[in-house]
Order: sequence, then structure tokens, then C-alpha cells
Amino acid sequence: MADPILHVKDAYFLEVPKFLWRPNYRSIQDVPEFLQKAHPDALLEDFNHDLAGKILIPQPFGSLKNLYEAESGFCVSKVMIIEVVAAIFIFWMFRKFASLVRADKAPEGKGWNAFEGIVLFIRDGIARTAIGPDGDKYVPVLGTVFFFVLVLNLIGMLPWIGAATGAFAVTLTLGAFMFIHAIYAGSKNLGVIGFWTNMIPQLGLPTLLKPLEWAICLMIFLIEVLGLVIKHAVLGIRLLANIVAGHLVLATLMAMISAAAAASAKTWGTVAFFVTVGSALMSVLELAVCFLQAYVFTFLSALWLASVIHSHGDHDHEHESAHEGGPAHAH
Repeated sequence: MADPILHVKDAYFLEVPKFLWRPNYRSIQDVPEFLQKAHPDALLEDFNHDLAGKILIPQPFGSLKNLYEAESGFCVSKVMIIEVVAAIFIFWMFRKFASLVRADKAPEGKGWNAFEGIVLFIRDGIARTAIGPDGDKYVPVLGTVFFFVLVLNLIGMLPWIGAATGAFAVTLTLGAFMFIHAIYAGSKNLGVIGFWTNMIPQLGLPTLLKPLEWAICLMIFLIEVLGLVIKHAVLGIRLLANIVAGHLVLATLMAMISAAAAASAKTWGTVAFFVTVGSALMSVLELAVCFLQAYVFTFLSALWLASVIHSHGDHDHEHESAHEGGPAHAH
């Protein structure tokens, strides 16, 4: 239960320093039933020792198999609580910022100025850059995704809390959300039928080659649909991989202190000093990664969104018009 890798794994308990929470079960009957079933050979002292610092989350709508697996019903996990806290915090930030904008007041303080700067960057550096002039209407969803990923990443930097973006359920759900939104936005812009037919190229082959054209178009259509799914799946996978990798490096560094505990005091002190410095520097790097991964996730989402909301025919027409208009402007 003390494995540091569990910091990036979802669980059904909240972790705090051990001295702040000790269960102090007085009899084996006081131990939750699911824990008794999961560890039938454990003694009362084992439960009191291993559960120190672990606050079990009440489960009124489901039952647990162990501390990391649900058995039935709807079970509330640590990551769910972190997500709700992040969502409430983001809602408060945007509501407060919106009230300042409506009142035509300038943001005051470093925090609100930084928040305004990030919102403007999302509009100018992500939405307009990736999508184009129509990007402004997608700023709300892109901004929400950016701040949600960012806040979850930053919460994951706190000791004992846990990294929500280190769970597949979170990152793949975010990717699935952007996939569904891409289909919705594309269908709204091009029509439901137009969205899907936009993935079919117009080859214009002769009549005798029509069967070949249909086969090629079908193959390209399937590739386009599969590519759209893969692109959004990769969004979730790459976010999780980058977050987990950073936490694993930190866990490996800190494990070196325990590994050196059996050596002499001088060796242990030397290792502890360099590991502490290295962990501090790595944490600073991880802080930068929190912002970088939120940006990359949002920017790639905007790119995939731009690829489905614009008609390929419109792009071709604009490209031809630019070539035709070139000499005219030269005259």
C-alpha cells in the first residue's frame, strides 16, 4: 500500500500524512467487510497499520472489491472527487472573470491578469491560429478543456492528492469528448450528411473507371474515419504518458533515498542531498510540463476540429482563387 506508483493510480480512498489519520480499529468486526474479504489472513494490527493515512471514501451507491476495484454499483473514486473540485474551481474562475468583463472592469491583481492573458492566448494563439477566423466561437470549449487539463495537472503536483491525468479513464474521456464535439461541430457547419461526405474525395474518373473510383473513395472514407478516431485517442494516450512519465521519474529518484538507507550515514546523506536537489529541479520541470501538456492537448484538439468543420471543396476553391487572383493583384 505504500508503493509510490499508486500516486498515479485511481483509488477509493483519500491519502493524507499518516500522523493525521489512523483508523484504530478495536476489533476485526470494525474493519469494512470488503477489506476482510480482500485480505482474509490479515490481522487487526495489519489493518490499522496499512490503512494509516488512508481515508476511505463512503460508497452509498455501490460496493468495493478492494481499495482499487469496484465490485458493483456506482462507486466514487479519488479521481472523481478531484475532477469535481477542479470543475467547481474552474466554474468559479470563469464566472468571476465573466462578471468583470460584463462590468467593463479591468482585471486587478497578478492572478486575474495572468488568467486574462491565458484566455487571450487561447483565443489568439490556439483558436484563431488553428481554426481561422471562425475560431472565436470555439474559444469557450477550448478554454474549458485547457483549464480543466491544466488544473488537474497542477493538482497532481501536490503531495498525497494524486494525478487525475495519470488515469486512462480521465484522459481517454477527454479525448472522447473532443471527438464527439468535433462530430457535432462538423455536422452543425456542414450538415449531418455533408460532414460524412466531406471525407469522400471527388476523383472525377471516367465512367469506365467508376467501380475503381467507388472502391478508392470507400477506402479513403474508412481511413479518414479511422484517422479521426485515432487522432482523438492519441490525445488521451499522449497526455497520460507524459504525466505518468514525470511522476515515475520523481518516484524513482525518491526511492534512491530508501535504497541508500542501509548504507553508511555519510553515503545516505550524500544520496539524500542530491536526490532532494534533483527532485526539486524535476518538480520545476514538471510544473512547466503541466502547462505544456494542457497547451498541446488543446492545440491538437483545435487542429482536429478545424479539419472537420471546413469543407475540403471550399479549401480547394480558396486555393484556386488565390492562384487566379495573384496575377490580377500584380497588375
